[in-house]
Amino acid sequence: MALAYPLVFLDLETTGTRTTRDRITEIAALRVEQGRIVDRWTQLIQPGTRIPAQIVSLTGIDDAMVAEAPSFVAIAASFHAWLGDACLVAHNARFDYGFLRNEFQRAGIDFRAKVICTLRLSRRLDPEQPHHNLAALLARHGLSNHDRHRAEGDARALIALWQRWEAHYPTAHIETEVSRQLSQPSLPAHLDPGLLQSIPGRPGVYLFYGENDLPLYIGKSVNLRARIMSHFQSDYRHDREMRLVRQIQRIDWRETAGDLGAQLLEARLVKQLLPTMNRQLRRRGELVGWHWPQGDPSPTLVNGGAMTGSQASELFGLFRSRKEARRALEQIAADQGLCPRVLGIEAGRGRCFASQLGKCRGACHGAESLDDHERRARDALARLQVKSWPWEGRVAIGEAGDDGKEQWHLVAHWSHLGSVSRLEEIATLDGTDNRFDVDTYRILRRFLDDPHASGLRIVPA
Repeated sequence: MALAYPLVFLDLETTGTRTTRDRITEIAALRVEQGRIVDRWTQLIQPGTRIPAQIVSLTGIDDAMVAEAPSFVAIAASFHAWLGDACLVAHNARFDYGFLRNEFQRAGIDFRAKVICTLRLSRRLDPEQPHHNLAALLARHGLSNHDRHRAEGDARALIALWQRWEAHYPTAHIETEVSRQLSQPSLPAHLDPGLLQSIPGRPGVYLFYGENDLPLYIGKSVNLRARIMSHFQSDYRHDREMRLVRQIQRIDWRETAGDLGAQLLEARLVKQLLPTMNRQLRRRGELVGWHWPQGDPSPTLVNGGAMTGSQASELFGLFRSRKEARRALEQIAADQGLCPRVLGIEAGRGRCFASQLGKCRGACHGAESLDDHERRARDALARLQVKSWPWEGRVAIGEAGDDGKEQWHLVAHWSHLGSVSRLEEIATLDGTDNRFDVDTYRILRRFLDDPHASGLRIVPA
């Protein structure tokens, strides 16, 4: 092989695809120098867990075959020494490397190595080809006599593929693409390695898309490039990150002036696009609260997302379920001697059950006036009340970045109505979507409780 340093062609068989939870069942590592296999490490591994039936069907490795095999911990030190500082070669290398790193970590070894991914390399060598999985590559190059889905068979298939590339492409071309891959941060194989250079290191929101341009995930950061790359650097340690990274087909981003703009835009886009892997900001109106306008005899349980921003100050508490909201009001009533019947959380007429137990001051049967009861109830609920909007109407919140880029956010009664790059453009915003959104409320509260500390400017709009 043309490359001067030794290569270890690696393939693993595992109990599944989750690098942090599934385990290795077989290792094949073939050391190649100057085009020849000079050493090999092949070993069945006792995974310490049952091998699923679908994996047995695919690989032929069952529980009986690995019953007497050593655990990875038992061979970790010797295998680590055998690997040395060789460069690993694997197809879809993030998978194999992720499993190795996690298994070595369980054995108390911090394993790191240079890695060449033949899937990424194939995409660079044959960009016009639509398919780059190992089966497609072997069929394309007429390499069919290999024992697939066993570790050594796949490792030898990779060597044969590499040799076919060396016969087909100039040595300098292969070396250039390998050097490019080793010198760049590890992006998924199907993404353009040059993409990282175009991602700005400034605040904004990024969007990951999957097949058919399905939104997968939306995130925000004050440094887009660093945050996006962190997904690809942590996927070895987190199953969720690995699942996400394997699905990404396209990355997009939108710059903002600062952190406030990024957080507001993220909250808006998540609810608009409903990406499959955003768990928290995803559904509007998920929370419920007690709505108690002045003049109403008791609070009513409502969907928080159905409120307008101006009604939000009449909302007491934000709860994940109606059951949780009722439980909270019942506890407040018990603590403060309030009447659950007057509050509307107990049906019936006349003396309530709590009054019979001496836990209600008697608003249900005239021992306490309804006015006094309402005053005490509102005082008790005050700590749960959504904070009143501190301005008379709409305001424009100005945010400036370190590079001087400016952005203005139009807000009314805790509702974000849109953002523009210049204050004069505020009038162009529609401003009709003024529904109360608890995520936007919490974002604005964090910044507006001390706007000077956040470097914000606020003007009437």
